[in-house]
Amino acid sequence: MAVLAMKKINICAMKKDRKAVLEKLQAMGAVEINTSGEEDEIFKKINTTSQRSKYEKRVQNTDAALEILQQYVPEKTSLFSALEGKKEVEEEKLQEIIASRGKYNLMVKNIQELNKEIANCKAGINKCEVAIEGLKPWLNMDIPINTTGTKNTDVIIGTMGPGLTEDIISQMVLNRQPELSGFDVTVISTDKDQTCIFVICMKQTSAKLEEALRAEGFTRISYFSKRTPEGKVEKYKKDIKEYEERIEKLKTRLSELAEDRDNIRLLSDYYRIRADKYEVLGGLLQSRSTFVITGYILQRDEEEIVNELNDEFSLMVETEDIPEDETAPVKLENPKVFASAEGVLESFGLPGRGEMDPTTPMSIFYIFLFGLMLSDAAYGLIIFLACFIILKKFPKMSDGMAKSLRLFMYCGLSTLIWGILFGGYFGDLITVVSKTFFHHEIVIKPLWFAPLDNPMKMLVFSLLFGLIHLFGGLALKGYMCIKKKDFVGLISDVVSWFMLITGLVMMLMPTELFASIAQMSFQFSPAVKTLSYVLAAGGALIIVVMSGRDKKNPALRFALGLYDIYNLTGWLSDLLSYSRLLALGLATGVIAQVVNQMGSMVGDSVFGVIVFILVFMIGHTFNLAINMLGAYVHTCRLQYVEFFGKFYEGGGIPFNPFKENTKYVDIKEEK
Repeated sequence: MAVLAMKKINICAMKKDRKAVLEKLQAMGAVEINTSGEEDEIFKKINTTSQRSKYEKRVQNTDAALEILQQYVPEKTSLFSALEGKKEVEEEKLQEIIASRGKYNLMVKNIQELNKEIANCKAGINKCEVAIEGLKPWLNMDIPINTTGTKNTDVIIGTMGPGLTEDIISQMVLNRQPELSGFDVTVISTDKDQTCIFVICMKQTSAKLEEALRAEGFTRISYFSKRTPEGKVEKYKKDIKEYEERIEKLKTRLSELAEDRDNIRLLSDYYRIRADKYEVLGGLLQSRSTFVITGYILQRDEEEIVNELNDEFSLMVETEDIPEDETAPVKLENPKVFASAEGVLESFGLPGRGEMDPTTPMSIFYIFLFGLMLSDAAYGLIIFLACFIILKKFPKMSDGMAKSLRLFMYCGLSTLIWGILFGGYFGDLITVVSKTFFHHEIVIKPLWFAPLDNPMKMLVFSLLFGLIHLFGGLALKGYMCIKKKDFVGLISDVVSWFMLITGLVMMLMPTELFASIAQMSFQFSPAVKTLSYVLAAGGALIIVVMSGRDKKNPALRFALGLYDIYNLTGWLSDLLSYSRLLALGLATGVIAQVVNQMGSMVGDSVFGVIVFILVFMIGHTFNLAINMLGAYVHTCRLQYVEFFGKFYEGGGIPFNPFKENTKYVDIKEEK
């Protein structure tokens, strides 16, 4: 439960050592470099756009080559390959790739050229297939496509509208040109789109004949070949076969190149590192012979960083406290159990300057409330075991993924405990199975109570847990006031609300309204009743008097105080939000019971067992998935809105050290 202390670091070194110093800092991965410094007459920034663009382009090329290899020579990966994390590579191996980068650059180029050639072959195949489709209506024509006629005759080949016969076409021509004679129309084929025709006529009448045909929608064939349509189709099929054979040869060459896939990955990460270095280099202030680096480090790493830099380089390095008016980056450190919820906090926002890290209390409430919402022991055990096994099997997964799975593992454990308390094991599975298939009803009683049998009791406890959650947020606000030594704010903004809310709750508890809802009654002594009135009145008075304490006008202060009392409606709204604990808890149990009842409807038979197993697997998988999602979403909402709303603003900037941001491998630095 801590925001790690930060220090500001300033480095001044010789320009000749610039490359080595940056590479050292990048390998250390412990310094966040500030590139927002302003230029002056001596110190300027250099333009590294061209160098950075060159390496970014190489990153794009190598990644594109890897995608091509994956497309044509896919790697065999398991279902959980995304959890395996990056492979570790020795620094020596990286240096080998760097030394041979010319060879691998040529390999990347060859892969892209092969892919381009494959694309051209596929385009050729597509073109041939389109041509074959267009020639299908002409397959019955046994003369070359480019036939134009004989010495005394002309041949006209083309298409007209659908559904035409030879007589109809001839009549169309005569209607247009009654004097024409000596022509013959042959229909090659007709379909719903067109009629393919072959017309032979005398040379002296061909012009008028074609004019008449065009008037009726005639269009000459677009193909030109000395082959017959059937011969042309065979030629296209032969071309397709050649294209396919060519593609297979190109794929074989890609398969050979795929043997160096890991080396190409390492090359891509090398170029990625270089691009990042030039991006930082472009933001550094440099004189003719020196350069300056300013940035941030963790205070705990201060001595190690300073010593390493001084041992390897001739430079000046100093550290200092971060000025009050400067925004420092934020790095959290929590015990492993509580660190699992850091992702939830980061989704809302890291602590701002002067704020505490609320991860520990938030994670406790998160795990507690998640389990209460899901509240089925069997579901909890499944979640716990699944996350536990994955974490053990894939120890190198990304830090963010590991934290999320660890959080759900603890949430599964919480769900298991709540399920035992409420008596939920796949709903009422044990009761239904024993009664349906063994004809002897077995009921496992809850250790506490069954929410489905006593929903009002569940509602009361949901609101009670909600009040504890809200008071926890208010208590953290008080802690921050004490840390800042703002004791006036502690009394005015924290203690006053504790007094008012506690007093009102104590006043409500002995009433008939509370007894009817909670199904339990309380009888307080006159002294306790008086105490509740005193707490409520005292809290309200402090709020009215102190809420507008920064205003000098007494009337305005009083008005602001009265307005702040109106925030009671906000407290009521926040408290009622915790009724979702009841709603989601009941939803899990009700759906589980419905699934069990549906599965048992067929009865005690072999077929009934099969149906029950199928319904059980599908129904409970759906119930677990949908209610797990609901528990996650609503637990986050209770943290972000109700809990954080009492004390936390966030807005911190994450600590982002200059490091080797690789995509495919982790590079082990030589010690």
